[in-house]
Amino acid sequence: MNDFAIGVFDSGIGGLTCVKELNRLMPNENIIYFGDTARIPYGTRSKETIKKYAAQDVEFMKKHEVKLIIAACGTVSSVLGADSRQFGETPFIGVLLPAAQAACAVTRNGKIGVIGTSATISSGAYGKAIRGIRRSITVAGNSCPLFVPLVENGFTDRENLVVKLVAEQYLGVVKKEGVDVLILGCTHYPVISEVIADYMGAGVTLISPGEEAAKHAFSFMAKSAMLSDRKDKGHNTYYVSDSTKQFAQNARLYLGEEIDEKALFKVDIEDLAL
Repeated sequence: MNDFAIGVFDSGIGGLTCVKELNRLMPNENIIYFGDTARIPYGTRSKETIKKYAAQDVEFMKKHEVKLIIAACGTVSSVLGADSRQFGETPFIGVLLPAAQAACAVTRNGKIGVIGTSATISSGAYGKAIRGIRRSITVAGNSCPLFVPLVENGFTDRENLVVKLVAEQYLGVVKKEGVDVLILGCTHYPVISEVIADYMGAGVTLISPGEEAAKHAFSFMAKSAMLSDRKDKGHNTYYVSDSTKQFAQNARLYLGEEIDEKALFKVDIEDLAL
């Protein structure tokens, strides 16, 4: 079982921020990634729909030999909560708790900002998780619904006027609260982290939930004796529910390299139905 893959899923390509960190930390591990690109964005859906999609994504992962499943989706993690155990015996990790723990560890003034999809912010899950770690911390949040479609369509350049104006519109509310840590509560957001950092200022630390989830997974697997004994380099296999061509083009932004298109497959959306 130790040579089984790590399963990672997201509503689109944002979860590749987690995959990149997993590759860095555990280069010998195989990774199976599923991006539900046909049904993105999850963040504007009802809680019931998000839970249904998440259950279908997990079941898709279980069709493969995976030893751990990571929900590299801020919306899914927030709606399910920090302690979700509803998916059977396969260990399940979300991005919520690792990001909250990292933010609490680095804040100096006790003021943490959270940005995410509408569903993530309305759930209040990050605030609950943060105050469960340090009750005295003040949390300021704001939803950023346009960030995901901007990133998915390649609007990521640091000097792009549209992205800068949208960032200013969304981040102003949080910046006024004087936060010194900002959780990028959607795994798409780190791709435009330079734009976000430029507006928030040098004194604000940005937390990438995908990266923190990967670190948490590494620690969990090491303690649980789940790390692969493989000596050679692991490989990534990608599945998407929409265009493989667009996914391959956008994946470079996250991974910093081209993906092997022979390891990229399209899944019929009907096959996800439980």
